[in-house]
Amino acid sequence: MIRSHLPYYRGLLKLGVPLVLTQAGQMSVQLIDNAMIGHYGTAELAAASFANNIYIVVMLLGMGMFMGITPLIGHARGAKDDRLAAVILKSGWVLSAFLIPLLALVSWSVVWIMPAMGQTGEVVRLAVPYYKTLVVALIPLLLFSFLKQAGEGLGNTFAAMAATLASNLINVFLNYTLIFGKFGFPELGLLGAGYATILSRTAMPLMLYAVFMTLKPIRYYFSLMRTVPPALHEIARIAGIGLPIAVQLVLEVSAFAASAVMMGWMGHAPLAAHEVAIGLASFTFMAANGVAMATTIRVSFQLGTRDFQSMRRVSYSALHLVLFYMGLCGLCFFLFRDRLPRIFTGDPGVIAQAASLLAVAALFQLFDGLQVVCLGILRGFADVKIPMFIAGFSYIIVGLPVSYICAFPLGLGPEGIWVGFVFGLLTAGSLLSLRIGNRIRQTEARS
Repeated sequence: MIRSHLPYYRGLLKLGVPLVLTQAGQMSVQLIDNAMIGHYGTAELAAASFANNIYIVVMLLGMGMFMGITPLIGHARGAKDDRLAAVILKSGWVLSAFLIPLLALVSWSVVWIMPAMGQTGEVVRLAVPYYKTLVVALIPLLLFSFLKQAGEGLGNTFAAMAATLASNLINVFLNYTLIFGKFGFPELGLLGAGYATILSRTAMPLMLYAVFMTLKPIRYYFSLMRTVPPALHEIARIAGIGLPIAVQLVLEVSAFAASAVMMGWMGHAPLAAHEVAIGLASFTFMAANGVAMATTIRVSFQLGTRDFQSMRRVSYSALHLVLFYMGLCGLCFFLFRDRLPRIFTGDPGVIAQAASLLAVAALFQLFDGLQVVCLGILRGFADVKIPMFIAGFSYIIVGLPVSYICAFPLGLGPEGIWVGFVFGLLTAGSLLSLRIGNRIRQTEARS
């Protein structure tokens, strides 16, 4: 059985490795920031956690909206309809021109309610100016996200990887320069990390577009895009797929963000430890997410060609790869839980608390991988509405209340909040798996 899946493993890895590196590269921006900020000060690391967990909600809302572009272009390419692919690309461009400024304004308005979220005065004082820099950086980041999703729909995953890795090098240099005041620049601390984020993320869409223009297949579609008008019904199709994906992502991350706010009620050290542990868990998740994105591309293309046998094997091959990988990650978290936090901080209290949280993270790695690859498969089917409701039920109705009950009434503290993650991800993975089986059977029966 494994031998029959080998060509699909190779195909997914060939397409997915650049996506994995792109996702890991995007996540490493936050990890690098946390490592440098954590060694600068515990209060600064707690403030970064507070700001990042608010900011990521709107960021994922925008990124999720653009995810509707990839399967639609994939279907058009599978059906060999180049003009339709160009119309979808043009319609996505129009959508981005409206959506990105709107989300930036919404993000900025949150500044006014940050002092009312139950954090200490020092955390709020440090977090607000840093958060404002993240909002400015949101504009080029979402433009990059649109270009990235378009490129993936056109079958290219390397260009976004190259742009992401190059911007990370810029971010590391600027972090070192601006946080600690090197090469004659002032020592800006947490705010320096924010300025570095603005500059490095501005470089991302510029570099990606420049790479696209050197690639003849993608340049062809962008040239064709200029000759076709946007279509209102295609904008509606992109939004019809992207909005449920965005809501699903926001529901999931909102549960994590609410958990960070609850963690802040317990003080600086638990919030800083949460930022360290969730950063590591998010980093391993990004690789699984990269494979899930590759699965969306492959499934949507196979559906366009009506090759249902390959579609089934691609789906199950992706599950095998991600579950194996996340199992290894869980084992590493458990074995090295006392060492990994030292990368980010020298505070003994934060290190001990983060190590305890990583032991809980080891439990949910498989469930996290299962739910994300199932989402990738379903997005290839353009099946996004039911997964949105599954996410709401799993993370808001199950996970978040379990976090609160375990942390406070049951007195488990920070670990109790993370127990809620286990229950939420287990519920999501189980329900999405059932949905996958039903969709595959329905598709094959209709064929």
